[in-house]
Amino acid sequence: MNIQSEIEFFADLGLVDKARFIVRVLCEIAEEAKNGSHGSSEAARLKFVNEINQRLARFAYQMLSEDPARPGDDVMIRMLLAPRTDKNAERLVHGAYRRVVNNFESFDTTVLLNAH
Repeated sequence: MNIQSEIEFFADLGLVDKARFIVRVLCEIAEEAKNGSHGSSEAARLKFVNEINQRLARFAYQMLSEDPARPGDDVMIRMLLAPRTDKNAERLVHGAYRRVVNNFESFDTTVLLNAH
């Protein structure tokens, strides 16, 4: 998987589509965890999934609340797709990411009503 092209794909999405994409990745990772072990211990796998999903949920929240302190798009995509020493965790994330990319439809949403 080419991380730079994935960063460019994500950067081209509108704000709401970025949040939708991240939430879909979060859901797919949770689904992977639910499906069972991929060679690592149950506790370690569930801890990894919990930690990565917390980061993704926080990132989606920061995007939608227009938090200027949120990490850059490239930081999040690298966090997801960078090589890991735990190859089972890497396969879990890459599998979830691929499913989202293959099925994601951008609605090109450009308007977000801010209640401020």
